[in-house]
Amino acid sequence: MKISIVISVLLGTALFGQDRITVPFSDPSRPKTLHASLLNGSITVRGYDGKDVIIETKTRGGEEGRQHGRSAPDGMHRIENTSFGLTAEEENNVVRISAGVMRTLDIVVQVPRNTSLNLRCVNDGNIDVENVSGDLDVNDLNGGVRLRNVSGSVVAHSLNQNVTVTFDRIDASKPMSFSSLNGDIDVTFPAEVKANIKMKTDNGDIFSDFDVKMDASKGGPQVEDGRKNGGRYKVKIDKSMYGTINGGGPEFQFTTFNGKIFIRKKK
Repeated sequence: MKISIVISVLLGTALFGQDRITVPFSDPSRPKTLHASLLNGSITVRGYDGKDVIIETKTRGGEEGRQHGRSAPDGMHRIENTSFGLTAEEENNVVRISAGVMRTLDIVVQVPRNTSLNLRCVNDGNIDVENVSGDLDVNDLNGGVRLRNVSGSVVAHSLNQNVTVTFDRIDASKPMSFSSLNGDIDVTFPAEVKANIKMKTDNGDIFSDFDVKMDASKGGPQVEDGRKNGGRYKVKIDKSMYGTINGGGPEFQFTTFNGKIFIRKKK
């Protein structure tokens, strides 16, 4: 049975000061997923002991017009636009949140602890997740990523800031990836984690308090001989470093260009 709930509201002082909505899942007993995407602003997600998605919002930008030099015409005064459009849609146990593009918005979302996440931010905000268990896919173009006390599997990327992750537990069957172009990668795993690790930083150092067994047989020159088919001979140097933790397991990738990599053991 297909169930769809769509809540499209105009939030802010223009709507009785409302800044909080609740969206139920179709079947709380089944796997649940939250998708949230913002062009301007931040996303905070916290796991809680409930069954619904609770969304709280706060708009930034009361001073934006003045900062950009848009003065009021003679004899008139500005009426601040403190409202913004927000859409929350639930279908088949997936909640999708999106917002208008004209304002900078901070969203705080409470979800049941066992909820998978797909989160995207572009400008003016970080992504912060706490106490959530599931498959977490997080990408912030111009902000940092911080995941605390999470469980399951993670794919996390920040183009220009740090990626920091602290695990309570991991999904021992799934690969993971942590990457940044201009930030540090700092990930804390349970002491018993088993993984094959691939690490690469062009302009930084790598640190770990795990007993990492390095594998010198991987990496190095990779030869592509296309001459037999009229192509060119090519040699590519793989700058990645490979190793294992606690005997090996699924592959975890750590990649940054201008940053350091920290692979920590949870105390």
